[in-house]
Amino acid sequence: MKTTALLTVLLMLLARSCPQESPSGNDGETAGISDDSLMSLVQYRTFQYFMDGAEPVSGMARERFHADGEYPENDMNVITSGGSGFGVMALLVGIERGFITREEGKARLQKIVNWLETADRFHGAWPHWMYGETGKVKPFSQKDNGADLVETAYLVQGLLTVREYFRDGNDEERKLAEDIDRLWKEVEWNWFTKGGGNVIYWHWSPDYGWDMNFAVEGYNECLILYVLAASSPTFPVSPEAYHQGWARSGGINGETSKYGLTLELKHNGAPEYGGPLFWSHYSFLGLDPRNLVDQYADYMEHNTNHALINWNWCVENPKNFKGYNKDCWGLTASYSVRGYAAHAPGENSDLGVISPTAAISSIPYTPEQSLDAMRYFYDHYGEKLFGQFGFYDAFSEQDDWYPQRYLAIDQGPEVVMIENYRTGLLWKLFMGCPEVQQGLEKLGFSSW
Repeated sequence: MKTTALLTVLLMLLARSCPQESPSGNDGETAGISDDSLMSLVQYRTFQYFMDGAEPVSGMARERFHADGEYPENDMNVITSGGSGFGVMALLVGIERGFITREEGKARLQKIVNWLETADRFHGAWPHWMYGETGKVKPFSQKDNGADLVETAYLVQGLLTVREYFRDGNDEERKLAEDIDRLWKEVEWNWFTKGGGNVIYWHWSPDYGWDMNFAVEGYNECLILYVLAASSPTFPVSPEAYHQGWARSGGINGETSKYGLTLELKHNGAPEYGGPLFWSHYSFLGLDPRNLVDQYADYMEHNTNHALINWNWCVENPKNFKGYNKDCWGLTASYSVRGYAAHAPGENSDLGVISPTAAISSIPYTPEQSLDAMRYFYDHYGEKLFGQFGFYDAFSEQDDWYPQRYLAIDQGPEVVMIENYRTGLLWKLFMGCPEVQQGLEKLGFSSW
């Protein structure tokens, strides 16, 4: 990060810590700073969720952080495997941006990897949630008390970027890379096909076996799972699992058009407008959608149209929710006025809740609309929405609802996708993995 940009960030942070004439908002405060400085400010604050806000024993990302100190399920120190995958990518951004030193970043990442080596695993895969103090599984639900292969894929996506970042470093850095390489090679991706079937199953439990019976079929947030499973040098799945399972033997295609924008892929349960925006974020923190094409879709075009449909819906605002406008938009899975909900365009899925991560993490697809949203969230809502670890998870002007709460899976994509928009850092690292290059070729991706 340039010194001038860092100075601007620090001055803005200082200003935010001082008493404001209007505690609910700071209209126009960002008007005099550059887009780069604004992005640095948001990255810096949000990065701290994974540094200062991490669970202290493991170094992993807490599933949630509530600034109000209220945890109804006593889960302050429960960590998330997928959110931690996003978090280790955020730590690399912190190193590159000068938020922490390379040595500080390496030390934290080695701590995380050491913890992962002893934490609960099932056929090489981690569970969705674990207790940070012990590494023991915390059931996501009664029968979901074992392996979660999708969350494992998000974690591995992040770890592989770390491996690539440090693989040619000093002795300690190369050890970190080697430790990650070993963990990656121990994940038994093909075992989750139930013995050679042509689809991957999401869960396995040591107590309930395959009872969850959740086949991972597209289109949703899980593309990265099949890419990694095909890329594995030790336990790969066949291309047939991708084409017959994920792509439903071509059933994944089903063009729909809204606002003059076409979706080539049929979104599960949301074919008309597309699903929540995290479907265009999670797999693409590492997968570079630019020029990523297979027989089913051009992924940059698809994700861009997905984000623009989401934006257009909020601008049109057919349900007349208070607060929605061209600069206040973004529907995805987040906290909600009705508990956790997968917000998306549609009569039943738009609840009047805006999730800042939806607009911000879409910045590679909608840079103008995302930057405008970033400024609007910061200027208009002020401390109602911007706190210790960046923008809070969600809000509703309609319901006058502004919870001071964060979720790891929503904070991580903001840091990573802003950086991918600025420099392509995480895309370059992940796509530089030779195994990933081979896996993409194996699945029939024609350009990357």
